Amino acid sequence: MEISSPAISSCSKEHQKIYQEWFQCADSDGDGRITGADAIKFFGLSNLSRAELKQVWAIADSKRQGYLGFKEFVSAMQLVSLAQQGHEITHELLTATTDLENLNPPIMDGLDVLLTKKRSPVKIETDANGIPKQHTPAPQWFSSKSSKRVSLSSVTSIIDGLKKLYLDKLKPLEVTYRFNDFVSPLLTNSDFDAKPMVMLLGQYSTGKTTFIKHLLKTSYPGAHIGPEPTTDRFVVVMSGPDERSIPGNTIAVQADMPFSGLTTFGTAFLSKFQCSQMPHPLLEHITFVDTPGVLSGEKQRTQRSYDFTGVTSWFAAKCDLILLLFDPHKLDISDEFKRVIGSLRGHDDKIRVVLNKADQVDTQQLMRVYGALMWSLGKVLNTPEVMRVYIGSFNDKPVNEGAIGPLGKELFEMEQDDLLTDLKDIPKKSCDRRINEFVKRARAAKIHAYIISHLKKEMPAMMGKAKTQQRLIDNLEDEFAKVQREFHLPAGDFPNVEHFREVLAGYSIDKFEKLKPKMIQAVDDMLGYDIPELLKAFRNPYE
Repeated sequence: MEISSPAISSCSKEHQKIYQEWFQCADSDGDGRITGADAIKFFGLSNLSRAELKQVWAIADSKRQGYLGFKEFVSAMQLVSLAQQGHEITHELLTATTDLENLNPPIMDGLDVLLTKKRSPVKIETDANGIPKQHTPAPQWFSSKSSKRVSLSSVTSIIDGLKKLYLDKLKPLEVTYRFNDFVSPLLTNSDFDAKPMVMLLGQYSTGKTTFIKHLLKTSYPGAHIGPEPTTDRFVVVMSGPDERSIPGNTIAVQADMPFSGLTTFGTAFLSKFQCSQMPHPLLEHITFVDTPGVLSGEKQRTQRSYDFTGVTSWFAAKCDLILLLFDPHKLDISDEFKRVIGSLRGHDDKIRVVLNKADQVDTQQLMRVYGALMWSLGKVLNTPEVMRVYIGSFNDKPVNEGAIGPLGKELFEMEQDDLLTDLKDIPKKSCDRRINEFVKRARAAKIHAYIISHLKKEMPAMMGKAKTQQRLIDNLEDEFAKVQREFHLPAGDFPNVEHFREVLAGYSIDKFEKLKPKMIQAVDDMLGYDIPELLKAFRNPYE
């Protein structure tokens, strides 16, 4: 499964040096990013039409980050060179061109003059591959010592802008009304910068670990595969300089990792959590989360030492895609699996269902199994829409054509291609997903603030506080309905009543804050004006 651009790997060292110098010339801020304004000035030297340059930017900035790093810049330059040779600019042009190594850099009029002005003895930092490092002012925004506010005009990407808006407008609301205690931990710098994640869920021996191994075409550190329940922990498989396994307690306290929120689940969970790092081109774009098999039968009566459903819910909020894997011989959805699927509420757009190991049954059985699975899912997901189910056998063995026949093999290949296309699109859609999750979080924080302030308002000034608090907790559904009617809020956006009641029992409602309209207005302004302006500022500069 190839996701990375062929630009850098197929570019000769001589051309890489040329592009590095050009990149530094085009990068007006020296932060390792080519913004839209930088591109208009530099790409204009190619004398291509505006329509052609619009297409070049759209392909190079496929992740829609609003800027080009060095790799994307090289792709853009190669596209410009091919366009100057008369090729039509398409998304397939770079992958279809076989001799990229000998492709000469494009002709850029007046570049010599610019390079002469730009050259200086300043040392440019590069990584191990000689690629210029990206620098961003964002990390210092999360420092408690930093009181200087950064204006939105100074940010150099959509993600930087979201960090800025979070700190200035959303985080104060979350802290005031303890959103982090009730719903989700406060966001950190690493939460914004993390790579897209894909989580695999399913009962034991449905092929979750084998699925990851199939995509990576190799095993990862700490992977165990067998017919019995083998993966007994949550394993995050991510990119790293060498192959190693990092224990959960260690990974949860690392500031550059987006897993600090998992400390709320305690040491019992962290001892069942680990990170497996390895160098791999696919892991540079996607991080995988392998999970323990969901229990069934008598085994699920044995309580785990940590909140399994809570952990899956936490990962679901962070993930870009959730794969539910089923085995043709294990179609029953156990009580624990039902609770896990229920915890994915609100993330329906991320869920994909995979009927794995489907070549273990013949065509007639497969038809019956597929129907039974759709029936089971309909009972659990409580939605009138039919969930898309991918059929395949995701392992390194050839498809068992003897069982499913030649037509079945063709179906498997088409289904696997569809699922792999979904996975390939994840890095491209990751920025859009970040915005989507951010907006979703802001709306949830607003509703939470309304609920908390309403409960505070219902408390008496002097006598009978304990009695009133108990009455409010017992009748929480009615209080939610009052808030919904008073502020005209959609019922589907309200939190789970039982979970909210459980957390609320540990607090004194009298100590909560009253409603602060200015904070609510700041979040409304962010949703209504700031985010649209941010997206407008970082759209294709040639539109």
